[in-house]
Amino acid sequence: MSESINNREYRQNVLKQVITKLHEGKTVEEVKGEFEEAFAGVSAIEISEAEGALVAEGLPVSEIQRLCDVHAAVFKGSIEEIHRPTDQTQIPGHPANTLIRENRAIERIWNKFVKPYLDELTKEENLTALKEGLNKLSDIELHYLKKENLIFPYMEKYGITAPPKVMWGVDDEIRARLKDVIKSLTEVSQAAEVKDKVENLGDKITEMIFKEENILLPMLIETLTQDEWKKIADESGEIGFMIEKVPVWNPAKEYQAEIKEEKKEAGIITFPTGLLKTEELIRMLDTLPFDITFVDKDDVVKYFSQSSERIFPRTKAVIGRNVSNCHPPASVHIVEQIVADFKSGKKEHEDFWIKMGEKYIFIRYYAVRSETGEYLGVLEVTQDIKPIQDITGEKRLVSQD
Repeated sequence: MSESINNREYRQNVLKQVITKLHEGKTVEEVKGEFEEAFAGVSAIEISEAEGALVAEGLPVSEIQRLCDVHAAVFKGSIEEIHRPTDQTQIPGHPANTLIRENRAIERIWNKFVKPYLDELTKEENLTALKEGLNKLSDIELHYLKKENLIFPYMEKYGITAPPKVMWGVDDEIRARLKDVIKSLTEVSQAAEVKDKVENLGDKITEMIFKEENILLPMLIETLTQDEWKKIADESGEIGFMIEKVPVWNPAKEYQAEIKEEKKEAGIITFPTGLLKTEELIRMLDTLPFDITFVDKDDVVKYFSQSSERIFPRTKAVIGRNVSNCHPPASVHIVEQIVADFKSGKKEHEDFWIKMGEKYIFIRYYAVRSETGEYLGVLEVTQDIKPIQDITGEKRLVSQD
């Protein structure tokens, strides 16, 4: 036991030393030998535990994120030998299979629609083709959203918290780089200047594919149950896919029986001002012209409505997830500050408004309290107010169409 503890402490110290050296300007090549010596033969889960311990000690996730490139450099030669593809990655419709198929789609888009046009960007036709290719690549958002909203919640439930935060941070970096490159390709005279940006973007995407398939997937396959994989598969369609023809995955009959049990009709819910059947309440909340999400006093997501015009992705995997883990690392401090202000009584509500394409999104947070003022949680209300802003004059008659 003492040897195991000493090994964990030793590895955590190595991680700290490597992070410090990276922070001081050392390259991946300069530090990977030290990392490899300490973690040779260690599983991805053990490495994630060491990283999680550092986060628990207060080390920022952004610092842990610096290790991603070291992971890739060290494990490319060995992790593939340790974690061979399993049957789950070969099952059509299984989320593991879908993840791999989408990664192949990302590679095809890059190799067919982006990479061939990086040379001679002063030619208008090459520049146009590159823009189209990068716009096709924007569908990578669907891939990352499924990972962040469906897969990460289950990892967190098993106490695997550091890897999701780190990977989400890298996803956001890729998103930002892709948007920056597309924005930069506005004129032929500027195109050649962004070639390095495009190539760096490709490197980041390639590294993420490697990490997903050789670090993330083996960890998931070792940890998740069939029921959990099935729930991920069932909800993936709500976000969408980068690929076509994703079949419905139908695992064991025992799970189907469990689903039927869950769908048994519930009874009547009694409120101080009336009675509602469960279905009436569900449909009423889903009919509201805005999205609502409730987080309880322990910062756990308990409920969200399913409006037909949902603005931000929500899946059932988010239920039971700590609200801090539902937001990108770069913005999670804002949410945590709102919750802290509500709990202390400093504030009762907070509003934000942002532009998303043609939409103008109004996001409102309210403290929910009992009759005696006890803090019960947070209610988030999100609405596209652009149609409301466009209203002019008066309307006093019923529409005829």
